[in-house]
Amino acid sequence: MAGGGAGRAKRLGTLLSGLLECGAFCGIIFGWASLVYVLKDLEYFGELCQASPSPSPSPSPNRTLLHDCSRQDEQFSLVFTIGSFMNNFMTLPMGYVFDRFGTAVARLIAISLYTGGTLLVAFSTRDLAVLLFPAMSMLSVGGILLILTNMQVGNLFGKYRSIVITLYNGAFDSSSAIFLIIKVLYERGLPLQAMFFFMAACSAWHLLRTLFLMPRTRIPYPLPPAYNYGLQCPGRSQSYRTYEEKRPPGGEGPEEVPLEPSAPKGGAAPVPFRPCVLSWLFFWHVVWLSVMQLRHYLFIGTLNPLLDHLARGDDSLVSTYTNAFAFTQLCGVLCAPWNGLILDRHKRGKAHHPEGARGALADLQASVLSLVVTVTQCVLFSVCAAVPVLPVQLATFVLQVISRSFLYGGNAAFLAIAFPPQHFGKLYGLAMALSALVALLQYPCIALVNGVLNGDPFYVNVGLIAVVLVAYVSPVVVARECRRRAKDLEAVSSPLDAPPSAETPAQTPH
Repeated sequence: MAGGGAGRAKRLGTLLSGLLECGAFCGIIFGWASLVYVLKDLEYFGELCQASPSPSPSPSPNRTLLHDCSRQDEQFSLVFTIGSFMNNFMTLPMGYVFDRFGTAVARLIAISLYTGGTLLVAFSTRDLAVLLFPAMSMLSVGGILLILTNMQVGNLFGKYRSIVITLYNGAFDSSSAIFLIIKVLYERGLPLQAMFFFMAACSAWHLLRTLFLMPRTRIPYPLPPAYNYGLQCPGRSQSYRTYEEKRPPGGEGPEEVPLEPSAPKGGAAPVPFRPCVLSWLFFWHVVWLSVMQLRHYLFIGTLNPLLDHLARGDDSLVSTYTNAFAFTQLCGVLCAPWNGLILDRHKRGKAHHPEGARGALADLQASVLSLVVTVTQCVLFSVCAAVPVLPVQLATFVLQVISRSFLYGGNAAFLAIAFPPQHFGKLYGLAMALSALVALLQYPCIALVNGVLNGDPFYVNVGLIAVVLVAYVSPVVVARECRRRAKDLEAVSSPLDAPPSAETPAQTPH
């Protein structure tokens, strides 16, 4: 762990407070199934339900509208579809803001969006249910921008960098359990509006963390000596700018990755953004992310009507299984570091870890197993989701949270490993934006299930298994890239000491 101006206590404070922030605020929209249960009880979009007898041979006396609220379900699914789309698509401009203007500006935007979203839900009513559309979108964009600024915290912990990144993404997954807490408290008599007003008030904590435990620009990697960040008691920013001021004129030392990189003082020129985007490595990684994300989004967005269908309208069963799903989401923060251990497995032990180009190659080689394991988990999850038996869905919930925690943690870690750090925000945002376009297919899939397939999602689920299998192409492409890099390094007479960000061959299509 690199030493510096920021002591161990401050770095741990940053790590733990960031973990709390990601785990309690960033990904709450993915607990949508729990919130829908509350919103239905409050009769949001209730006017879309039509009173007609259930087609069941023995209808339940208190569930005469089992199949008559499909339009209401579609409206809730549309809210989630738009919110999840914005969660990903807006990551591109937000990634640019983060790369161009730094952490402080990005976090202030995120806090504003998050506060606005919680207040919109707090002011919403049965007659103002339409406020859910902008509210969920604002919560999504604010949350993804918060986690984007938090992932750089891994740079403070050297060889544990990938573990921290995946841990934060696991906490992001676990934050979906916040809506479960809201559901439980609502059932205990606490008003929905009061709970969202409290969440809005928590923005003051985000602001304090922005001022005292986060940098103004970005945390560099590798970490320079005497590096500090955040406001100090005198009120002066002790970020890398201060380190620059303290360094002797003409003195050599590690430099922070600039917000807009300029040509280095010596060695190879930095890799431009365009070759990174046009590489096969990035293309197939986006495919890998998109197909699995579509599977997860469709499952989360249709979980409530799916449980209604499988439970044959039994409210008690639906509530029990909704709670079970939300409880499993809490395990995301426990599952995600497993992926970090896979990614960082070659760094453990006393053996010297190679640096420069050879170190970047070792990191990329370690990512192949992570990519394969993630796809395999998603295939198993998809198979279980296709089984129309209610108890089997408990296994589906477990596989879903493991798969999802590996997916998002692995996505962020792979982009940090495979591409230059000065482009991380833009590449992360572009990957999420492109995957968001694919995720829009969830709505026609829902319409297909509710229309032609008469509420039976079996054939759509089977089709999604075949789609997920396409993601296996990405680790194959990465493995080929690793072999190509290894051959290039062997062809060089002396070892390359250039940093990973200067390796142009890795980023160009071939």
